[in-house]
Order: sequence, then C-alpha cells, then structure tokens
Amino acid sequence: MKRLVFTIALMVVFCAEGAFAAPEKGTMKDSRDGKTYKTVKIGKQTWMGSNLNYKIEDSFCYKGDETNCVKYGRLYTWKAAQKACPAGWHLPSKEDFEALVDAGGGEVVAGKKLKVSSGWDENGNGVDSFGFSALPAGTRVYDGDYIEEGENAYFWSSTEHSSHVALRMLLSYEFDLADLSNFDKEDGFSVRCLKD
Repeated sequence: MKRLVFTIALMVVFCAEGAFAAPEKGTMKDSRDGKTYKTVKIGKQTWMGSNLNYKIEDSFCYKGDETNCVKYGRLYTWKAAQKACPAGWHLPSKEDFEALVDAGGGEVVAGKKLKVSSGWDENGNGVDSFGFSALPAGTRVYDGDYIEEGENAYFWSSTEHSSHVALRMLLSYEFDLADLSNFDKEDGFSVRCLKD
C-alpha cells in the first residue's frame, strides 16, 4: 500500500512538472507566401514543427530540386537566415537552442527525441517525442556542393561567433546527441523559427 501511495505521489509530481504532458500542437500561416507550418510547444517555447520553406536570396533547395524544398524546406546561408522568419517569429539564439536541448533531456539524448522516426540513414532514426520532427535535410556547402542528405540536419542560430562562423545545432544519424557548435556562415543550413 505504501508503495502504491508513493508511486501515485511521484506521478503527481511528474505531471505537475510537465513530464507526461503532451506537447501543444497547432499551425501557423506565413502571410508572405501562404505556406502553412505545423507548430509545437516544447517547454515554454513554441517552435515551427517543420523547416522553413520561404524563398529569399541565398536560400536553396537541396541539389536544386524543388521537390526537396517541399520535403525538407530550404537551406539558408547564415546571412539569409537572419531575415528569413516571418513577423512574430525569430531565428533562435544559442540560449533558445540550449532551452530546447534541456527540454529534451540534455545534450546527450535530445537528438533522438527531436528526430523523426524514419528516413535517417543506417537506422539512425529518432522517436520524435515532441513533434519537432527533424529531417535529415543535409547541407549546401559554400562551394555549391550538396552533401549529407539522410545523414545530418543542421539548424542556424542567430548567435554569431566571429565574422566567419556562427552557432548551429547538428542532429545526426550517427548519435543521439544534439550538438551545438560553430560553423562557416556561407554553408546552407535549415531554419526553424521560434515564436516571439
């Protein structure tokens, strides 16, 4: 009986902290081009639940194929990413990504919870615990080559490290962690906008 009471008490505590709360999901419409995006509330943040696909200068479809923009969203240079999000939304900062990773259980395991459950190479799939639904969109490197589709997802942050590099989040088929580190601003990465 004591064990049952203790278990119920623990469940009440966990529910109060949101451990078992289902993520709040919705949609938003980009008034600039009429595209609709899924949204998901993770912790105190509301994220787009799919990659941005708004066409601006220095944004690209993987391998120049428009069907890849439909599937993965566009790949943006860091400069383009700064102005890509619609009104009421913004490119997340380092601190924003850190809060997302913390909500996902920390750097070592958050990647698995943020990745979709199929489509990643070598069964490197995630469990998509929150509806963030990260896809392995790959990257456009600064010289114009496209690489790593099926392997990696990169997301720009607004946080600049130097005149040449800025912070990005990496999710990979090779591991479950969410890696925050700096990369060349001229590379083309995905964008997830965060609600203001």
